[in-house]
This record gives sequence, structure tokens and C-alpha cells, in this order.
Amino acid sequence: MNLPNKLTAMRLVMAPLFFIVYFLPNWVDVQNPDLLINFSAWALIILCIAIELSDLLDGIIARRMNMITDLGKVLDPFADVVSRITYFLCLAYSGIMPLWVFIIILYRELAVIFLRMIMMGKGVAMAANIWGKAKAVLYAVSGFGGIIFAFLLRRIPDAEWLPMYKSVLFVLFVITAAASVISFMTYLRPVIRSGVYKAGS
Repeated sequence: MNLPNKLTAMRLVMAPLFFIVYFLPNWVDVQNPDLLINFSAWALIILCIAIELSDLLDGIIARRMNMITDLGKVLDPFADVVSRITYFLCLAYSGIMPLWVFIIILYRELAVIFLRMIMMGKGVAMAANIWGKAKAVLYAVSGFGGIIFAFLLRRIPDAEWLPMYKSVLFVLFVITAAASVISFMTYLRPVIRSGVYKAGS
């Protein structure tokens, strides 16, 4: 396994670690809860930065050092989905992300995985397009914005400007959901045109 694939695989380890850290204050009863809350708040930011940074680096290294592999083509989008669905699950559970936005994103990702399986079975690759890349950027930005909000809630829960931040975040989540649906439609169109879904094709 080369370096880009190792960075990608690392995200698959950090995603469940992020989930554990996020809910740790709810699960552990300690004598000094403030210490645990502060630890988990900073750990969330560190893990989020590490996950997003590894996502950026694995692609750059793979392209510049000609280390693109078939494993990486499959593993990288899978790790992206696992890590960001983990973010969004945590945020939706906490009421930071609207549940309906999370459901749209989750169903979109499952549907794209299904389409990729169909196309791969027919020997046809589904290439990323501009809408898919825009969606990925919005996933990263809205996820990171939501994690920062969760961080601030744990560090300065009484800040007067937090409700305004949450309102802006809501708009960002709605835009992200819309981009998710639009990008799915751009993937669905060539599948329909190709006719691979027809019986016996």
C-alpha cells in the first residue's frame, strides 16, 4: 500500500475515533466534567483538521508522484463518505444539522454507491464531474463549520452571537443538501442514457 492509500486508510480509522470523542462527555461520568469537555472540544477540531488534511494530501501526492492506483480510486471516495457521514451523523444527533438534510445526504451517498456498482458491473466508470466536486467542497466546508459550532458550544456556550452563527450554518446546510441532490442527478442522467439499467442489457 503506497503513501496516498495509507493516508486514505487513516481516515477510516479517524472517523470512528471522531465519533467516540464527540460523544465521550455524554458517556463518561467523571469528577471534573469541564476538563473532559475541554479535551473533547479540542480533540474534535484536531481530528477534523487531520481528516480533511489527509483528504487533501492523498490526492495531491497521488497525482504529483504518479501513485494513482485502482485501490485508491475506490478507497478514497469510500473514506470520504465514511468520514463526512460520521460528521453529519454527530451534528444531526446534536440538533446542529437538520435531520432532513442528513437524510438527503445519506440517501444520496447510498444511491451513488448503488449506481457505481451497476456501472462497474457493466465495465463503465463513473467519472467525477464539476457538480460532484462542488458537492465535496460543500460537504467539507459545512462539516467543518458544524464541528466548529459544536466546539464553540462546548467552550463558550453562552456567547450571544452563537444563534446567528447557527442561522448561517443552517443556510449552508441547505445549500449543501441542494448541491447533493443536483450532483446526484448529474450522475443519474448518463446511467439512464446508457441503458445499463434495462433487463438483459
